[in-house]
Amino acid sequence: MQPLSISDIEEKYDLELPNILENIKKSKAKLALLQFADGLKPYATTIVDYLRENTDAEFLIWFETCYGACDTPVLSKDLEKQIDLVIQFGHSSLQPIY
Repeated sequence: MQPLSISDIEEKYDLELPNILENIKKSKAKLALLQFADGLKPYATTIVDYLRENTDAEFLIWFETCYGACDTPVLSKDLEKQIDLVIQFGHSSLQPIY
């Protein structure tokens, strides 16, 4: 089975990628941490590839379970200092478009 393209993913979910790109550029983020709801994790690397192609930022993917916006990653102090932006992808506003 071939991985989905970013276009295929956006047909299924409203990822708000233009807003994310704008926020990355506006904040001049060099390192962003991406957190995905479990159902969106299969698309994480495709989304990172798209973001890398359209920004100068680097990305870390948080692969631990995420139960919602209040479930923020617990990071070491050193890593926490390096991250400029945390972006969470969740299901509440990302219902499949039929």
